[in-house]
Amino acid sequence: MLYLQKATQVTLSPDDDVDGIADLYAYPTDLDRPWLRANMISTLDGAASFQDKSGGLGGAGDKAVFRVLRGLCDVVLVGARTAIDEGYGQPQPDASFAARRSAAGQTPAPRLALITRSLTVDPDFALLSDPATVVITTSQADATRRARLADAGATVVDCGDDALDLHQVTDYLTATGSPRILCEGGPSLLGSFVDADLVDELCLTVSPNLVSGDAPRISHSDRDAATLHHLRLVHLLTDTDGYVFSRWSR
Repeated sequence: MLYLQKATQVTLSPDDDVDGIADLYAYPTDLDRPWLRANMISTLDGAASFQDKSGGLGGAGDKAVFRVLRGLCDVVLVGARTAIDEGYGQPQPDASFAARRSAAGQTPAPRLALITRSLTVDPDFALLSDPATVVITTSQADATRRARLADAGATVVDCGDDALDLHQVTDYLTATGSPRILCEGGPSLLGSFVDADLVDELCLTVSPNLVSGDAPRISHSDRDAATLHHLRLVHLLTDTDGYVFSRWSR
């Protein structure tokens, strides 16, 4: 059966009162297992980046949703290469979420978890030495690179032998007090979580632009046999700039 569903139109900007938006994106209560939420952006024709960065696709409303999703999660999980390319900083406390996070027993700001199987991260990357950052890799990762990162102050954790075991990743984060996991990509990391059937929720911003080119999709992998993973629509929002913000869940 087909039916017309009108999207709720809201004006989203980084300076809005975030409480109403946060209510729309609240995590399930009383979590007793990891909950992995992915936040991604795509153009109308499926490009996940513009000029090699996803940030170039966003607008004011997207920044507001980005702020809310970080304000609600325990940990931001991202590929190390994506963090470097996008110029990541350490997530900071947001006064608008202080009471909400305190009531949920959360730290003032989410921690940061960087995924890198190869450990090819410059030891001078500033986030490595922050005690709120953890670098997740495999036990078979290059020993010399591991030592360089450890010498730079990085906390390095193994989740898997030769290949990353993503179940171990989510279990480790949950066991260390971070069950509300926000995955911000990139596409290869999200594709791996899709293949492992670990994506509980997708928050997808559709940018009102066409770009063509050869930019990647929001997720991809080299897996030969693809599998459908069904999600249901939770809500659909738009803003005055023409962006569409959808939330999909198991």
